[in-house]
Amino acid sequence: MKHQGKAAKAARRILLVGLVLELLLITGLLLAHVVPMLALFAVSTLFLFFVAFTLYFFRDPDAQVPTGPGLIVAPAHGLVDVVEEFDEPKVMAGRCWRVSIFLSVFDVHVQQAPVSGQVCFRQHTPGKYLNALKSDCAFHNENVLLGFETTEPAVGRVGVRLIAGLIARRIIPWVEMGGAVQKGERIALIQFGSRADVYLPLRAKVTVKPGDRVVGGETVIAKV
Repeated sequence: MKHQGKAAKAARRILLVGLVLELLLITGLLLAHVVPMLALFAVSTLFLFFVAFTLYFFRDPDAQVPTGPGLIVAPAHGLVDVVEEFDEPKVMAGRCWRVSIFLSVFDVHVQQAPVSGQVCFRQHTPGKYLNALKSDCAFHNENVLLGFETTEPAVGRVGVRLIAGLIARRIIPWVEMGGAVQKGERIALIQFGSRADVYLPLRAKVTVKPGDRVVGGETVIAKV
């Protein structure tokens, strides 16, 4: 599948940086002649925890994409905490449904296309890094807004806003303007805890509610 392996590549880069830092730390301890075995054990243990967490965080399972007309799937893994009517002028050109999904550091952080179609909008907006637990951080935080013109006329446009959080400081989109996407295809990576907002046409019937957990590329969040 397209973009498969990119999350693992990002993990390897981070692990390489971590390894270099660990070696520098051990070298510094050796040069300072203060290297009790306990200190070396502590440094090595912390690095092993770091490796384990990084590999866990950057896991990237294949989505089992549901089939059927008019189905819109979750673009992210996490907890739905907002379902509301909303004004989104850039992609949806007015009133729409907003479904907001919170991603903790324990959730998969690769995002998937909610529909099949073409990327019709892409905009990066610099901003703050407020705690992603707060649903209104979407209005203040660094984010990337993506718009999709679907191949199903009944669905129309769908928007996804990828939002950085207190820990997440990097959003990496893997799609370009005009590019074609398939439902459930990998479209981006947000490094560490964050949030994803989905904008749906008002004619869509939202099938999730606050408190529901969703799986990116798999859970149906709306039908048209």
